[in-house]
Amino acid sequence: MSTLAFNHEEITARELKPALLELDGISRETVEAHYKLYEGYVNKRNEIMGKLSEVDFASANQIYSEVRALKVDLSFAIGGIKNHEIYFEHLGGDGGDPDGLVADLINRDFGSVAGWRTDLKATGMAGRGWAWTAYDWDEGRLFNYVGDAQNTFAIWNATPLVALDVYEHAYFIDYQTDRGSYIDAFFNNLDWDVVNGWVSAYRITT
Repeated sequence: MSTLAFNHEEITARELKPALLELDGISRETVEAHYKLYEGYVNKRNEIMGKLSEVDFASANQIYSEVRALKVDLSFAIGGIKNHEIYFEHLGGDGGDPDGLVADLINRDFGSVAGWRTDLKATGMAGRGWAWTAYDWDEGRLFNYVGDAQNTFAIWNATPLVALDVYEHAYFIDYQTDRGSYIDAFFNNLDWDVVNGWVSAYRITT
């Protein structure tokens, strides 16, 4: 017996900012291909939500069941949506060193901007999919977290402010296996005004 246990509404992909097609060191070809992957996550999220509205919840089982498979894959799709929306939104800037409150937070928690950049680059080199600078609300500080997939190692009660995609699709067209050079290009295209806007909206303080 299937039961509709939630309100199922489809979502749409956010439009790609024109500035992302003119990045320094990350090609238009890469961005357009990357955006199509993001659209795919949105489409799969909608598809899975539709299937969940019809699934037989009485058949749920931790070894294997349709409920488990759909819920696990939904976490991957939603992770892909949220990660990429942060990633695309805070690119298109001039990079360089941050100013404002985010600079104060970085300097307080990493000792310097250079220290933060070194740490995040190393985290990105160590990760298999993602690296995030997130604010931990329990500890009241920034930390660079590593992720191996869209839905792995998420930290409860921590809000991402910088999302670095290190899956090969983010850089292989431009850099082949040279992930480090891609990460440098990522830094050079960060829009710190966007990040400071998030810090303000979330009411993060030093």
